[in-house]
Amino acid sequence: MTEQNRHTASEMLAILSARQLKEGQVVFAGIGIPLLAATLAQRLRCPGLTILFEGGVIGAFVEPGKLPPSTNDQRCTKRANMVLGSAEVLLLLQRGYVDVGFMGGAQIDKYGNLNSSFIGDSEKPKTRLPGTGGGNDISSLTNMIVAMKHEKRRFVDQVDFITSPGFIRGGKSRAESGLPEGGMFRVITELAVFGFDETSRRMKVLALNPGITREQVQDNTGFDLIFDDQVNVTEPPTEHELTTLRMLDPDRLFIA
Repeated sequence: MTEQNRHTASEMLAILSARQLKEGQVVFAGIGIPLLAATLAQRLRCPGLTILFEGGVIGAFVEPGKLPPSTNDQRCTKRANMVLGSAEVLLLLQRGYVDVGFMGGAQIDKYGNLNSSFIGDSEKPKTRLPGTGGGNDISSLTNMIVAMKHEKRRFVDQVDFITSPGFIRGGKSRAESGLPEGGMFRVITELAVFGFDETSRRMKVLALNPGITREQVQDNTGFDLIFDDQVNVTEPPTEHELTTLRMLDPDRLFIA
């Protein structure tokens, strides 16, 4: 954390992600920044936001200082609306009851496809990664938000493997592949906020974070980004946002 900025990169990711959520949405959130973002939005602007965990908890309400280390942790169930089995949670996805899914991955490409399976050749990968879990279901059936560190090795022209589909090959290829709904909605990094062009479905810079230039963002990206002539600048975190976020994670487990 710097004196000039007053917040860490992780705090910036959580706050900018929280700002993307709306009242009344059902959000599939994982542990860490996604859960912090959803809980922050719930506390500040969206009391009717429903948080859903892959472990089966619907309507989770996270108490300050009691962030669960896993979506299967029993602390997730306290004051929740309902607890189901994992298979039933996936059925909620398939029936269209979930609006937003928070995703992550080792790589993301210009069309928003995510790779969390392996790096390198499939026969002899350089690195094996955790794999899909419920990631493919989430990415196939919801509007996705990704919060991740911005590095050239992560933002690649084409992912080594599509674990979780974004807009696949761009254009109408997602719908033509049998996924008419959802897609990548926003990508949040410590440098900028990204969306996707309505026609080409390529990644587009919606807003630069304070003090960040176009050149910095492009230099840290492995493909050509789309920029409008005038690019907005994100509002820096407010004192109220930071105070509430730090109250939720006083031990700085995820916002260090």
